[in-house]
Amino acid sequence: MYSWIWQRIPFKQWQLKALVSGVLVLGVGALLWYQVFPAVEPILPFDDVQVETNDPGADITVESPGPSTAPSKPPAATSVPTGTKPPAVLPS
Repeated sequence: MYSWIWQRIPFKQWQLKALVSGVLVLGVGALLWYQVFPAVEPILPFDDVQVETNDPGADITVESPGPSTAPSKPPAATSVPTGTKPPAVLPS
């Protein structure tokens, strides 16, 4: 198929053929990206995520604790090769 396309490009210089081939690839990519993929996205099941369980205790909801206001522990010390500066630690 690619050789058929390459032979049908009207230019004799390979540089122009390569340029036309690149434009064709970009055109097909843009067509897929902006027309085809948005059209078929609603029928794809990527957003239909459900977790089902037969566990009788699954009705119980447990609230997770909120964010902690206590300061976090400083990072553990790591060995740094000599002659290099250790990475800067930014406060969180």
